[in-house]
Amino acid sequence: MRTPQPFIVPAAALRKVAGTVRHEDRHGVIEGLGTVGVVVPDGAEVDAQVTLSSYPGGIMATGRVSAPWRGECRRCGGMVTGAVEAEVHERFVIEGPGSEPGPAAEVDEDAYVLVDDLLDLEPLARDAVLLELPLAPLCSEDCLGLCPECGANLNLDTCGCAPPADPRWSALDVLRQLRDGEGGGLA
Repeated sequence: MRTPQPFIVPAAALRKVAGTVRHEDRHGVIEGLGTVGVVVPDGAEVDAQVTLSSYPGGIMATGRVSAPWRGECRRCGGMVTGAVEAEVHERFVIEGPGSEPGPAAEVDEDAYVLVDDLLDLEPLARDAVLLELPLAPLCSEDCLGLCPECGANLNLDTCGCAPPADPRWSALDVLRQLRDGEGGGLA
């Protein structure tokens, strides 16, 4: 049976005794995962395999999150695909009715929130995947890119464009023109 919220984990039994450990393997679609030029394809599943261990005031999630991605090569513009795998080690602190008083009940900006004995792994999975997506993917390490003059994909074709002149040598071009008789008088 598939749950409509595949990343929600009931945590009441886990919280009863500090030190209780349980493995969870959750996977589902998380919409809108992407950065500039790199996305997790629509309908692709994100997989979260974590070990949950309770401690007074919260639950620790340790494991890995993985997802496929696709994007555009930063050099040639071709399609690139791959997969990310991120190690996670995050805390979920208790907030809401039934939370214990003390430090765990205070706002903890470095932890995810456990509300009403339900642990939601989706924010953890989303953050882990977004942080691991490549910022500038390459189709291969030796990608030649595009010709800056004509735009030809140099991985597929060669072009007849002359290499661009180096502006550092432009002052010497005047001497070459004079030598070749274009400017009048150097012998």
